[in-house]
Amino acid sequence: MASEPLTEARVPVGDSAWATALAQLDEVAELMGLAPGVHETLRSPKRALIVAIPFRRDDGSTKVVQGYRVHHNVTRGPAKGGIRYYPGVDLDEVKALAMWMTWKCAIVNIPFGGAKGGVSVDPKHLSRAELERMTRRYASEILPLIGPERDIPAPDMNTNEEIMSWIMDTYSINKGYSVPGVVTGKPVAIGGSRGRSGATSRGVMYMTFSILKQLGVPVEEASIAIQGYGKVGGFAAQLLHDSGCRVVAVSDVAGGLYREKGLDPEAINRYKRESGTVVGFPGADPISNEDLLEVECDVLIPAAIEGVITAKNADQVKARMIVEAANGPITFEGDKILNDRGVFVIPDILANSGGVTVSYFEWVQDLQAYFWSEEMINARLKEIMDGAFKEVLKLHESKGLTMRQAAHWIGVGRVAEAHLTRGLFP
Repeated sequence: MASEPLTEARVPVGDSAWATALAQLDEVAELMGLAPGVHETLRSPKRALIVAIPFRRDDGSTKVVQGYRVHHNVTRGPAKGGIRYYPGVDLDEVKALAMWMTWKCAIVNIPFGGAKGGVSVDPKHLSRAELERMTRRYASEILPLIGPERDIPAPDMNTNEEIMSWIMDTYSINKGYSVPGVVTGKPVAIGGSRGRSGATSRGVMYMTFSILKQLGVPVEEASIAIQGYGKVGGFAAQLLHDSGCRVVAVSDVAGGLYREKGLDPEAINRYKRESGTVVGFPGADPISNEDLLEVECDVLIPAAIEGVITAKNADQVKARMIVEAANGPITFEGDKILNDRGVFVIPDILANSGGVTVSYFEWVQDLQAYFWSEEMINARLKEIMDGAFKEVLKLHESKGLTMRQAAHWIGVGRVAEAHLTRGLFP
């Protein structure tokens, strides 16, 4: 049965992550003739938890922040998704990120559903002891939802291996025995996987190579601009530079750098470790985050936050190609403008799926208590991502879809098939 035609009232208006996620789903549901009941089911998260997180400051006072954990869909397997610490995070943002995780897992065909978590806090304003107390309290509050067969968190914006180890320990203490499979992205010493910390960046590199090859641009001649010089963007810059690409612009939250002849990520890394930012790096011109999006380059890699390319600036983007390392960096309307201008976009749910793919490897290794070499992990990651790219590209070419529409068609289609196969209870 075909999906009901979309009306103007049906398509959400605005540049928020949730509005963009819903608009993307509604568009592909109409294109593929998705059954209305399945469409309605996929528009809403399965469950959402909002928690108060009181924790003790170092001065003895108590601070309360708000946290979230959302399961969008668990039809194909346990929920999977990162946890971010960010002052502006709210329920709608977490719902959108959880939905994108559902499609992301389905595109690379790993047996997970989509989840996401967040705490509305700036970790830079907390001491290490305060950060640990807050994390452990947050983990305690979401205990009813998480577990190796239910929901497996991972690092995201402003979270890391150490924070995952605190969550794993908190869960294990409550269980009375060690449960390494409750989180991924944790240290190797307690069941983490080799190759996990750089997996998202490595996947971005593989997708960049794929798009360059598709459009006939040699890797050694490609110019790259990266917005967001964090753990994903920074390592992606290093990998691409080492492969022969010319990284012409990078930025972090404080601002950015531009050098037409190319930047040296290794030197920038040393500078950033000392100064805390890329701003002021010698031998490069200062540039704003907004201006970086409009730099002349072959490939633009937004690797910071969602909603940075909108209807207001999409017509100023000069890159021939965009690889979305961040989640939702292009709004629904901005995406339409880029498509009309012929900009080739590899969507986030494909481009940054390397992290969840290796998280899946880590989870499997934890369940089996048998660990793989980094060479094996990187090879399997490349095989899966190359295969997913070819599948999306084939659908893009055969049906005249954008790469985003093709990726959603595959992701949504696999989840819908699982829903229809399992049936509706009761």
